[in-house]
Amino acid sequence: MTGTSLRSAYCVAALSVVAGCATVGGRGGGSPRASLRASIDSMVGTAAFRNAHWGILIVDVERGDTLYSRNAGKLFMPASNMKLVTAAAALAQLGADYRFRTVFSIGGELRDGTLTGLIAVDGRGDPTMSAAAHGGDALAPFRDIADSLTARGVKHFVGEIRAGHQFRDPAYGFGWSWDDLADDYSAGVAELMFNEGSFRLIIGLDSAGHIETTVTPNVGYPSLAGGISALDARDSARVEHVHVAPLALTGPMQYEGAMMRGRRDTLDVAFPDQRRAYLAALEMALRARGISVVPRESRATYPLHEIFTYQSGALAELLPLMQKPSQNQIAEMFLRTIALERTGVGAADSGAAVIARQLVQWGASPDGYVLRDGSGLSRYDYLSPETIARVLTAMRRHPAFPAYYAALPIAGVDGTIRNRMKGTPAQGNVHAKTGFVAQARSLSGYVTTADGRMLLFVALCNNWTAPVRDVERVQDALAIRLATFSERRR
Repeated sequence: MTGTSLRSAYCVAALSVVAGCATVGGRGGGSPRASLRASIDSMVGTAAFRNAHWGILIVDVERGDTLYSRNAGKLFMPASNMKLVTAAAALAQLGADYRFRTVFSIGGELRDGTLTGLIAVDGRGDPTMSAAAHGGDALAPFRDIADSLTARGVKHFVGEIRAGHQFRDPAYGFGWSWDDLADDYSAGVAELMFNEGSFRLIIGLDSAGHIETTVTPNVGYPSLAGGISALDARDSARVEHVHVAPLALTGPMQYEGAMMRGRRDTLDVAFPDQRRAYLAALEMALRARGISVVPRESRATYPLHEIFTYQSGALAELLPLMQKPSQNQIAEMFLRTIALERTGVGAADSGAAVIARQLVQWGASPDGYVLRDGSGLSRYDYLSPETIARVLTAMRRHPAFPAYYAALPIAGVDGTIRNRMKGTPAQGNVHAKTGFVAQARSLSGYVTTADGRMLLFVALCNNWTAPVRDVERVQDALAIRLATFSERRR
């Protein structure tokens, strides 16, 4: 179908929404619910979506009424709608007041301000050691940790800073795309995470053809020395571009691309090793606070003495860091932390087993989900609209619902839907989670109708060939339609 035909198809769907609104409360125009069903059917039933797989469910939680259902029991790849499940399970299993704890211990000898031996860092998935959680300053919490060491008399350190290993499974989720693993959204996870697993690399090419790089936050890891080099730089009179060679999963960091002279390119890159990145940030903070550090590896074993514990904010306060920007690594740390706290094993499959039991307690059918990770990056994740609706219903009745609801992106206001549904009745009203991986687009959450009733809605689409924006338009139109829905008779 041509672009013109697709736009025309959407216009028909949009007109159906308007027509549906016009019949609400009218005489002889059918019931408001019948009109709602007809308008949604027209939106998803166009030729543009002939090959698409739509799953839609709309429920009035307080009344227990289903207003619309399409393929509600079928399985869909949810993409980041998986985070709705992960966030709900974290609140249910860990509690809204749960705080992530990182225990610091020392071993060896502390004499006259010099600690010779070992600093051991035992993390449990704290997701807040980042610029996003600390007003743009990723090193702020590490300076606080350094101050705690200083307060305990440590002025010089000779030895090794060592990370614990509470998360036992691979850093990457089951079914993640291998060709995305260098990107920030696919960063591997560990019990010690720095800056949500990634750094920003700015590469510039000056007028003379020299490469300039800036790293933020720069903690000296990974080293870029010799890693970015011109493979094809010619004189400025003849050529405007330079080629630099792609980040390998192992070996030197290299990129490949073209840059114009006098221009810059910005890349958000995953740290190759999360624990090393965390320890590098800690060592930098120690030096910044005046603690001299002389690295010295040792195979010696030392009795460890716990000296302090660093704690995150409460879980309820951390949810927006995951939900509004759809941050994958936080979701993965939540999953493994659920596992660690409930089973003693910090592994994704253990966390998935705990969440599966929780879903059954919430009334989900055991064949209504397949859980492989916490973020939805895996292409082996599957949820039915009914399962998502069960989660949204359970959270609507949960004491922590205000935190769950507030953490969701708000249409036309913030998060991943800040630029969607602007200037409509959905703006500031719809609180919903997006989801997007190849051939999977999701929008699910809560909306308040024109009658002041809160509905939950699930709108999943898989396996289309129309432009992605056409799928989003239908999901937005659905949310707007619900925001204007009324059953009052005039």
